[in-house]
Amino acid sequence: MSLKSVNKPETNVVEIEFTADKAAFDAACDRAYKKNVGSITVPGFRKGKAPKHIIEKMYGKGVFYDDALNDIAPTAYSEAMKDQEFKIVSQPEFDVVSIDDEGVTFKAKFYVKPEVEIADYLGIPVTKTVREASDADADAEIEQTRSRNSRQIEITDRAAQNGDITVIDFDGYVDDKQFEGGKAEKYNLTLGSGQFIPGFEEQIVGKNIGDEFDVNVTFPTEYHAAELAGKPAVFKVKLHEIKFNELPELDDEFAKDVSEFDTFAEYKADVKAKIQDRYNKEADGEVEEQLINALIEKLNAEIPEPMFDAETENFVRDFDGRLRMQGLDLKTYFKYTGLDLDALRKQMRPQAERQVKTRLALEKIVELEGIKPTDDEINEEFDRIAKAYNMELDKVKEMVDTAMVSDDVSVKKAVDLIKEKAVVTEKAYEAPAAEEVTAE
Repeated sequence: MSLKSVNKPETNVVEIEFTADKAAFDAACDRAYKKNVGSITVPGFRKGKAPKHIIEKMYGKGVFYDDALNDIAPTAYSEAMKDQEFKIVSQPEFDVVSIDDEGVTFKAKFYVKPEVEIADYLGIPVTKTVREASDADADAEIEQTRSRNSRQIEITDRAAQNGDITVIDFDGYVDDKQFEGGKAEKYNLTLGSGQFIPGFEEQIVGKNIGDEFDVNVTFPTEYHAAELAGKPAVFKVKLHEIKFNELPELDDEFAKDVSEFDTFAEYKADVKAKIQDRYNKEADGEVEEQLINALIEKLNAEIPEPMFDAETENFVRDFDGRLRMQGLDLKTYFKYTGLDLDALRKQMRPQAERQVKTRLALEKIVELEGIKPTDDEINEEFDRIAKAYNMELDKVKEMVDTAMVSDDVSVKKAVDLIKEKAVVTEKAYEAPAAEEVTAE
């Protein structure tokens, strides 16, 4: 097995010719015969017992060639490529050039990593949004925690009020006829939630347990069921229960129940600090996004399509893995979303292209800047992987190639360099208009 020639017929494409000698090919044909003889019928022989030369005489000398070529091509290719340093980014496409008394000559075509140019990557101008956590931010988050720790109590001594959880039966009529989806029993409805048709919940306010009454409403003109849109309706309603979520007091006892702190003041300060940390990370993430966008714009490379295809498949596999961790799979996902595999690939393609371009840009910066990780940095990354997957460190080191980890660490250091050298202009955070209206 040997390499005969190497050609580069087009940008980022390499074609090689390589050989497998006659002895190797004959051995592959013998393996193909043993694999298939059990399914071949030859008159005069019991099934599976016909000699190889008899089958070749009956069906042709090349009867076992396809299986033999598929068997031997990958091994011969690997042997031919063992001293080559191509950075291959696609699976090889094999063709047979000739089969003769010397053996087999193959041709393999594959794509290689493109040549990359990038300049002016240090000192990229970016804008960083500075957002300060406020007491109101902390209060809003604490209120959510307070709501999650509320205690539901039953009300028996008063009429229903806004904010109450009512348990009702309802039966709706339009033009004196029941309509589909307009009936339910023991339905939990929070008054004031806006869950039902406008005007419905307001007519339950003031009613007592056991009351039976009519609720008169008009369906919105833009209602999703066209046959009901804009029509008046009557709901016959019975009120069974009134419940209320009693919120805990915001005091030291509450802080002890929901946190590691002994006082409410300490707890609130910690909540505010965590919000600030979140805002800071969001700002840093936006800066990194701007930097990556700039790097992609500065990247000059003819990127082979197979690189995008391969990264898209990686995204699909990762997505399938995340689904399986949730007890689902792609088949179930497609059933409920109406998508198929091609549609999912199309969705993920832009993100995959971005990932490929980003990696190429950063790897070129690693090369230009002579970035190399230290042994300690590589070991720290191995440790991070082990903790992330809850595996023993030694097992991770057996499974994951050190060179790949080294490359990943180098790329992260390139990102850190780009951030460090960026020209950052800070601006104060401005709440979106929707948030301003809500606040009022």
